[in-house]
Amino acid sequence: MSGNTDTPDGTDPTDEGTSGTERPPEIPEDVEPLGEVPDWDDEYLDRVSDRLMFNYDLDRDTVVHGEQFPMTGTLEVHSQKQFFHPALSYGHHESEEYLFVRRLARPTVADLERLVELGHRIADERVVADEEHFSTDVTFVVVAEDLADDVAAFVADHEDRTLLKYGYYGHYEVNLAVVVPEAERLVRSPSADTAEAFALWEPLTEEKGLFGRLLDAIRPG
Repeated sequence: MSGNTDTPDGTDPTDEGTSGTERPPEIPEDVEPLGEVPDWDDEYLDRVSDRLMFNYDLDRDTVVHGEQFPMTGTLEVHSQKQFFHPALSYGHHESEEYLFVRRLARPTVADLERLVELGHRIADERVVADEEHFSTDVTFVVVAEDLADDVAAFVADHEDRTLLKYGYYGHYEVNLAVVVPEAERLVRSPSADTAEAFALWEPLTEEKGLFGRLLDAIRPG
């Protein structure tokens, strides 16, 4: 079956399989998962976790403001500039992402709008707005059985970035993605790079957004 991924640039990558039951080949052998990885009764989510567990602290069956998510994940990235010695460092910045995954057989625009509202509530509670904060992403991935055209268009066009103190304290962004595994179709908003992990029919490549940067970060220097 030929798969397709709807991305902001309209590209249609070729269909290539990646085994989710073993360590993805792109991950170095000496890199270990961040922590204990839960087991999911859902085979698809279990395979996705094989791709995420080296960068995300994963959890299952999380309830946030009355909304249940079978998979959640947290990513933290710290960066700083330094002179010739690590002790002489400056420009420390923090970035983080909160990932929430749920199944909806046939999501509607209203379903996604409700998730966006929840995303703003989560950001209001979790973002520490100060000079060291660079960015926070709140990303929702919906695993669906069918994807209507109006929903696909809503997701692909969705951009929701909020500047904190006119950008002096960075920003946060609410991202959306919908994946239909049986149809090998993924639709995501422009900044939802994490959604690439959910396209199991495609390999993770260095050229792809967030995962390219993460693969670089965990490789030996």
